[in-house]
Amino acid sequence: MFRYSYIIIDFSEIEGDVQSTFALLRDCGYSGVELNLTPGVLNRLDELETAAAANGLVVPAMLTGAAYDEGLCLSSPHPDIRKRTVERLKSYLDVASRFNAVLVVGLLQGLRSDEADPVAANQRIVACLREVGLAALDVGVEFVIEPVNHLQVGFNNSLAEVQHLIAEIDVPVFKPMLDTIHMNIEETSLTEPIYRCGESLGHVHLCESNAGLLGAGRIDFKSVLDALKSVKYGRFASVKVYRKANLEEGVQSSIEFLRAQS
Repeated sequence: MFRYSYIIIDFSEIEGDVQSTFALLRDCGYSGVELNLTPGVLNRLDELETAAAANGLVVPAMLTGAAYDEGLCLSSPHPDIRKRTVERLKSYLDVASRFNAVLVVGLLQGLRSDEADPVAANQRIVACLREVGLAALDVGVEFVIEPVNHLQVGFNNSLAEVQHLIAEIDVPVFKPMLDTIHMNIEETSLTEPIYRCGESLGHVHLCESNAGLLGAGRIDFKSVLDALKSVKYGRFASVKVYRKANLEEGVQSSIEFLRAQS
C-alpha cells in the first residue's frame, strides 16, 4: 500500500521552523516529506535529516528542477552547459543516497527556447542521462523521469514519450513517474497511464488541476487512488499544492480530502 508525503516546493516558507513543519506533517498523518533541491535545502541537509528522523518522516524523492534556474539544461546546444548539468546531477547522488531518495528529472530537460529541434534535444538528453545513470548505478540511486506538460517543459511531455526516452537511455536506474496535473493536460485518461506503467511506476505526484487544494479542481482523485491500489503501487504519493493556499492549509486540507476518498 502506498503512503502519502508532502512536497515542500518553496523552502523559504519553512526555513525558520523546519521542526514544527515536519511535526505538523507527522501529526496530520503524512509518512514523508519531498524536498526541492534549492540552494537553501542543500545548505541545511543536516538539519533536514535530523528533523525528518525526529518526526519519523521518510524523504522519498528530491526534485532537481531548481538547477534549471541556475542556467543548467540537459538539451542545451552548448557542451559546457550540458557538462555542468551532468556534474550537478552526479553531485546529487550522494545527497539522494544519504536520504535513500529517488531523484526526479523534469524541468532540467529544458524548453524549446533552449533547443527548437526535439530530435537534437532528445539526443542530448539521452546522452547526458545515460552518463548520469551509469554513475547512479554504481551507488544504487534511482531516478524517475516526470512527464511534464508542454507549457512547462519542452520535451517528453507524455508518459509514452518518457517511456521511449527511458528505453533509449537503457540504464536500469530510470523509471517513469506520473503527476496528475500534467496527466490532466497531456493524457486522455487519468488512470490508463497508471495501468500502463504497472510495476514500473517509480513515483507519483498528486496535484489538483489548478494546483490548489485537492478537491478544488477537476481531478478525479478517487479514480486515481483506486488505480494505484489496483496495480499494487507500494511507493509514495506526494501531495503538491503551490497555488491558492498556504502551506498549513495545503497540508491539513489535502490529507483530509485524501482520507475521504478511501
